[in-house]
Amino acid sequence: MILGALVLVYIVLGVLYESYVHPLTILSTLPSAGVGALLAIQLTGGQFSLISMLGLFLLIGVVKKNAIMMVDLALQLERQQGLTPEEGIRQACLLRLRPILMTTMAAILGAVPLLIGDTEGAEMRQPLGLVIVGGLVLSQILTLYTTPVVYLYFERLRRRVNRWRGIRTDAALDTPL
Repeated sequence: MILGALVLVYIVLGVLYESYVHPLTILSTLPSAGVGALLAIQLTGGQFSLISMLGLFLLIGVVKKNAIMMVDLALQLERQQGLTPEEGIRQACLLRLRPILMTTMAAILGAVPLLIGDTEGAEMRQPLGLVIVGGLVLSQILTLYTTPVVYLYFERLRRRVNRWRGIRTDAALDTPL
């Protein structure tokens, strides 16, 4: 199911960005969320369950949103202001840091009651809160650093492939008419 969700997300992002490369940049943020979730389960002695898997699906959406915010603004700045990819992703990181931190903190704080609750049925909800908190904390720390690096790597790779294919990729072609 997770693989199917990732393929569907890749297809939707590929249509949205009209690119094979930028969806890979966005999806590159997901492993850190999965590692954080599984690490949180292992450190607390919990077990991976169906409820934990639901938490992973939620993580796919939230973590993907953080990368989309950065990549989308970087592409917009490159097209409208003629910035280089390095300048575009740097500006995007600076302008989107606060909204990314705010939405991630809201999601983490929303999951804390699931994690620490002791009411009837809490043992069923605790793995969901654990996966959400663990995945978001680790992915937040890592993706703020890795997303710009992956973006620049894939952008350089895209330009090399386009040069090899004989397609011009200078700034004059990227700006709208």
